[in-house]
Amino acid sequence: MRIGVLGAGQLGRMLALAGYPLAKTFVFYDMSGSPSAGLGEVMIDRDNQYLADFISRVDRVTYEFEHLPVEVAEKIAAEKPVHPSPRALQVCQNREAEKTLFGDLGIPTPEWKIADSAESLQAAAEALGCPVVAKTNTEGYDGKGQAVLRSPEEAAEAWSSINHPRLIVEKFVEFRREVSIIAVRSESGDLAFYPMAENTHHQGILRYSIAPAPGLERHVQEDAERYIKALLNELNYVGVLTLELFETAEGLVANEMAPRVHNSGHWTIEGAMTSQFENHIRAVSGHPLGNVAARGVSCMINIIGEHGDIERILELPYAHVHLYNKGERPGRKLGHINILADSYEELVWRVKNCAQFLPGSPEFESSLTSKG
Repeated sequence: MRIGVLGAGQLGRMLALAGYPLAKTFVFYDMSGSPSAGLGEVMIDRDNQYLADFISRVDRVTYEFEHLPVEVAEKIAAEKPVHPSPRALQVCQNREAEKTLFGDLGIPTPEWKIADSAESLQAAAEALGCPVVAKTNTEGYDGKGQAVLRSPEEAAEAWSSINHPRLIVEKFVEFRREVSIIAVRSESGDLAFYPMAENTHHQGILRYSIAPAPGLERHVQEDAERYIKALLNELNYVGVLTLELFETAEGLVANEMAPRVHNSGHWTIEGAMTSQFENHIRAVSGHPLGNVAARGVSCMINIIGEHGDIERILELPYAHVHLYNKGERPGRKLGHINILADSYEELVWRVKNCAQFLPGSPEFESSLTSKG
């Protein structure tokens, strides 16, 4: 089976690496002009001149990045199966549509309003009560296109700094920690839910993911599974879906969803019986889903900006290094390291031991370290 992938970054690379053992071949369709997949067949087509050629070369199509033209996905879907559906792509590209869908399905979200001017941003901040977070309604990721308002008087400055015609304004959530759930749905409607991960961000970028999330009450995992199941079935979804959440004193509050394999699921490569990447390939290919149980406890460490002392990290018997073959640049995701352990206590020691070889990596902070 020939699988077409819209986008040609590290997520596409890891999808292909998981698909090769299942005898899949891959054609990447890159609209950015700077592909980094480094394997398979890559078609660079910034102006969609060769879309028909791409469609003719593949049996099924998926995507590794949601910020791509929905009309391209719809055009492909008229001729070949596209998983997840273009509707999922459309919803995820528009925070207002996403939050509205969450509300319709009974998924808790922060209180929110829409602002289309500095004046309406100030009015939204006053109505919701500060602090609030203002975000671009479209095109934002990794903390880009956002501002926190501590008072309504900061609206004009925030509006100018974000520089986008339509913002979603959310009441700030008092949360214990950030978590995510990754699930996968097959063509036949079968569902599988990975253990939830606890995520630590620094300057808007994910730095650490621990799975299974430590100290998670059973009902919290069950709530997350219920919310993501509602999304999967409503969208008639096929493939991996990620739901980012805040854990609060009152329960879970949804932040956003991603219609693809996700950075907070990279731990599954070594830390689960079947990785998120293999399960996505299984789903979009029409195969049965794989076992999603965890193998012990894991932590994923992102390599950001510079590679650090990879040789020293490779000496660590519990570290699994994944490099994306990218050049160093501030804020750029260059790779990740999966750390496995038999206990959370052992995991903390191993993560700290590994992180010392990554310059600029923030200190490892989590619910595990905050307890002492």
